[in-house]
Amino acid sequence: MANVVVVGAQWGDEGKGKIVDWLSERADVICRFQGGHNAGHTLVIDGEVFKLHALPSGVVRGGKLSVIGNGVVLDPWHLRSEIAGIREQGVEITPETLMIAENTPLILPIHGELDRAREAQNSVAKIGTTGRGIGPCYEDKVGRRVVRVADLADRATLEKRVDRALVHHNALRSGLGLDPVDREGLLEALEDVADFILPFAAPVWKVLNEQRRAGKRILFEGAQGALLDIDFGTYPFVTSSNVIAGQAATGTGVGPGAIDFVLGIVKAYTTRVGEGPFPTELHDADGERLGQRGHEFGTTTGRKRRCGWFDATLVRQTCATSGVNGIALTKLDVLDGFETLKICTGYEVDGQQYDYLPTAAETQAACTPIYEEVPGWQETTEGARSWADLPANAIKYVRRIEELIGCPVAMLSTSPEREDTILVTDPFED
Repeated sequence: MANVVVVGAQWGDEGKGKIVDWLSERADVICRFQGGHNAGHTLVIDGEVFKLHALPSGVVRGGKLSVIGNGVVLDPWHLRSEIAGIREQGVEITPETLMIAENTPLILPIHGELDRAREAQNSVAKIGTTGRGIGPCYEDKVGRRVVRVADLADRATLEKRVDRALVHHNALRSGLGLDPVDREGLLEALEDVADFILPFAAPVWKVLNEQRRAGKRILFEGAQGALLDIDFGTYPFVTSSNVIAGQAATGTGVGPGAIDFVLGIVKAYTTRVGEGPFPTELHDADGERLGQRGHEFGTTTGRKRRCGWFDATLVRQTCATSGVNGIALTKLDVLDGFETLKICTGYEVDGQQYDYLPTAAETQAACTPIYEEVPGWQETTEGARSWADLPANAIKYVRRIEELIGCPVAMLSTSPEREDTILVTDPFED
């Protein structure tokens, strides 16, 4: 039985929540392996909407084990609030259904304060973060001064971790004009939330390896998108973790041999939230139409997403860096009614053509898309559940995307409802 990694193959917001929920019915374990509560997944189940940020998408499915891996950075206060909200919707979450890796780094209030203070500076270019402290927490992780879940169980250790972090943070805060951290107040807040978090703590690496040996199906769920990867994204306008599929192994404690199928989630057009280059971005009526029809507003921030035509060059690149075996193409229905569609097949910069996104930031910003025009369709694709339900030109559009990105379509999503999905290849049976 295969273990599947799900990654976003664009700038996030590709519809991972629905696809993960669709797959989770077939999985035994659903595991988040990177990111923080800056990500948002919207699930629609039997007409009820669930909005998740820190929790794995599998929590809304009974009989599944949900896991938050060590590659995630976790705001314990947000998690407590999110669990309370999900419980109010009738979903019970217990230590038997949710596990948090003991070595998961914790996002503290000081991380969010630092994040927001940096973004507010006029002298530094804005990255476009959500201001929730994800980046500063990852910085503390690699700086060996982060508080981890296991530290909550011992007051002496907790004080050492906090004191080490404050040496660094108070110096930064002084330079940014912020008051020193209230050490005792922070320790009290951590002790208060510890009683809630610690029952969920577990040696996740051990549990997952045992589950794998027992023949259980594991679904690894990523956040954001590969174009926001700290190494392979549009740096510095990226998130602070590795988003590509290889992170599923290091972010949970399983070996890379545990990954059998990588499913890349790809929107039928392109969107981006925040700052950074976006070669196919539209500033016209077509871009506005995509945003309105696609309800392109961030689940986490409510920010309006930037919209543009499908960029096959970028998706081909992310399929390569994540080793994608098949894609799940989402939001095809948003393109219904367009007379003509455009697909980006490459870029031009100062007369030179590229079949990939250059690394240098100034070159990325100067990329002019090279477009191929294809005919649109006037019929509806919304709710289609088989190829026979799709207009001929919609099928041609999908097939052309497959050719340009060098990767087959494994699943096709035609609405937010999980049943409105055309399955071509079952990742768990591949």
